[in-house]
Amino acid sequence: MLILGGGLIALAVALVTLLSWSAQYLAAWIPFSYEQDMASSYVDKLDTPASPMQSYLQRLADGLADKMDLPAGMTVTVHYVDSDTVNAFATLGGHMVIYRGLVQATPSENALAMVIGHEIAHIKHRDPIIALGRGVLVGSVLAVLAGVNGNSLAGKLLGDAGLLTTLHFSRRQESEADRAGLEALALYYGHVADAGKIFEHFRAQEKHGLSLPAFFRTHPASDNRLETLRTIARQHGWSLKGELTPLAVRAEKS
Repeated sequence: MLILGGGLIALAVALVTLLSWSAQYLAAWIPFSYEQDMASSYVDKLDTPASPMQSYLQRLADGLADKMDLPAGMTVTVHYVDSDTVNAFATLGGHMVIYRGLVQATPSENALAMVIGHEIAHIKHRDPIIALGRGVLVGSVLAVLAGVNGNSLAGKLLGDAGLLTTLHFSRRQESEADRAGLEALALYYGHVADAGKIFEHFRAQEKHGLSLPAFFRTHPASDNRLETLRTIARQHGWSLKGELTPLAVRAEKS
């Protein structure tokens, strides 16, 4: 029995590893339009009314997206949430959520654009559907091995990991999104000044032992991340100095 049990555990580990690795390749075959359909049932739950800040963030996202060579048919939709939470995330169907707290933490439009470019890169790379696919595939296999109805669990995962959930991306995905976001910043403004400002904000939080939002938990330590951004900028000849653009709309609590 011990040998049989050990064999089943080893099989489960092997299957989980294989499915996690293959999810990124399987996701490439899922049309973006299907991903948009999946997200449509969750959009209404965001309840983000139109506002000057919402329009401003959408214009900024559209401008950055134009510099990022998105695939045909791929769009980005920004949802602004009036909350003190200092966070932002990309999710299914090209949807992006930005909280008031994060806008207030950015000293310039350039710093905010770096975060938005990072999230657009996740959408371009199909990271949300990859993360969701990984969770559903792995969860279904574990359910079958545990004797649970796989279809029921898959459905629950699709519901719980929908538009309102911050999907967890790997460090590789996060690093690639940083690189693409920095390139978009350089193309949009002609320099990458203030690209690391929001990460300096979280570095200060790290040093005081404060909890980081989900957006930053899977990233390398802020010191390493800031140095990587500087290295990438130097390699491409992107100036770390330049005229900063102030935020066009103030983020005030309603």
